[in-house]
This record gives sequence, structure tokens and C-alpha cells, in this order.
Amino acid sequence: MSVHSKSKRVTTQVLREMKHNGEKIAMLTAYDYSMARIVDQSGVDCILVGDSASNVMAGHETTLPITLDQMIYHASAVVRAIQRALVIVDLPFGTYQGNSKEALQSAIRIMKESGAHAVKLEGGREIRESIDRILSAGIPVMGHLGLTPQSIYKFGTYVVRAKEEEEAEQLIEDAKMLEAAGCFAIVLEKIPAKLAGKVSKEVQIPTIGIGAGSGVDGQVLVLHDMLGITQEFSPRFLRRYLDLGDQMLNACRQYVDDVRKVDFPNENEQY
Repeated sequence: MSVHSKSKRVTTQVLREMKHNGEKIAMLTAYDYSMARIVDQSGVDCILVGDSASNVMAGHETTLPITLDQMIYHASAVVRAIQRALVIVDLPFGTYQGNSKEALQSAIRIMKESGAHAVKLEGGREIRESIDRILSAGIPVMGHLGLTPQSIYKFGTYVVRAKEEEEAEQLIEDAKMLEAAGCFAIVLEKIPAKLAGKVSKEVQIPTIGIGAGSGVDGQVLVLHDMLGITQEFSPRFLRRYLDLGDQMLNACRQYVDDVRKVDFPNENEQY
């Protein structure tokens, strides 16, 4: 029996065993109770309460504006919905960079107030102190390398990262550092597939890719993107499994039309 199928609850140890057994890890984002319940029932291994909520839930251009209180609100709703998946929450911009004490307090608030199982931080060597302090409190940490959206104004673009040898070597070093520090997994975002595969072979902890090819240990997509709810975002790595945005729009238009024609409610839809 596979590790995936025999696990009633997914833990960080389950993810390690899945990597060791060559079983791929499936992760999706979720931000509210109703959607998280459906995602959990699908058999997904991890749910990421991503700071992408800033984009898809609040309509911001970047992930930077979302606050710690807002992340806790979304995470709390998700945790109430799940029965099996491991719930990981992004530490939002400004809650951990450059101040390890604030990083620990931010992580503690997420764990205590939302009931989530782990936190995720973007970056490598520059946030090592924050990672160490959070881990010292017994809070599991997932790393995130490659394209790090919280640093978008530094990069100036969402293009593929680590295409040049120097940046690729630094990414490998950072991945090994995150493993040595005690992170239980690493997200690799928008980097060359060959590099992502190399990183996955050189570290013992699971790697979760988004735009990083198939040589990683698992995949993650933003739920609203893969369902076709957000339609203006179409990177090469995105596969849309539904065109839900169009279906929802058509349903709402039909409802408006039925109300105006007094077709809704009919005799069977009233008391």
C-alpha cells in the first residue's frame, strides 16, 4: 500500500516518506471554508493558504499588501474545513524579513490563532536567522526559492529565475542550507526544469514545483487559476482543469434574466 493511500492525516513525515518512495505530492491553494472542504475531499496532500489571497481574493496587483491578520482569517477558515491535508500558511511580506523575533511572533500567531500545521517563508540565506528562530519553537517551516513574489519589486519582472549559472549555483546552495536548517520541504517556483530536478536529487526533503518541470517531488497550483476563475493569468506552467469563470458568469446572467422575466421563483420554488 502506498504512503499516500494509507495516511489518514498528512504530516511532514508522510511527505518525507512519499519522496523516499517516489510518490508524487499534490498541493493546491485554498483561502475559505467551502473551497478548502472540496479540495481536501479530492485527496490532495497539502493545502497552501497562500499570500496569493492578496491577488485572487482581495484584488491586489501583488502579494505585498496582505496582512498577518488577513492571513490568519483565511487560514482559520481553511483549517475548519479539512480532515486530511497538511495546511501550510504563507508568512506575509514584512512579518519575517530582517527581524527574527518578529518572524517568530508572526509564526506563533498563525499556529495559535488559525490551527494550521506549518508556515512558509520566501528566501534563502538572507532569512536564515528567522528560519532558525521559528524552528526553535517547534514550528515546521517550508522554504521557497526561485521566483519569490514578495520580492517582485527587486526583480522587476515575473520571468524565469536562475537561468544563469551564478544564480543557479546560489539556488542550489540555498536549498541545501534550508535542508540543513531543518525545513521539511521547499517550493521551487519558475526555474528551469533541469535545475529543479538537480535540486530535488541533491536534497533529502521534498521539493514542490510551480513552473519547475516534472523532476520535482510534487506540484502546486493556485486554485483559482487551475479552475479558470482567474482568466487574465496564463503562464506556460498553468493547466486549466475547468473554465469555471465562464460557467459562473453564464449562470449569473441566466439568474438575472430569470428574475427579470419572473421565471424565478416558479410555483415549486415558493411557500
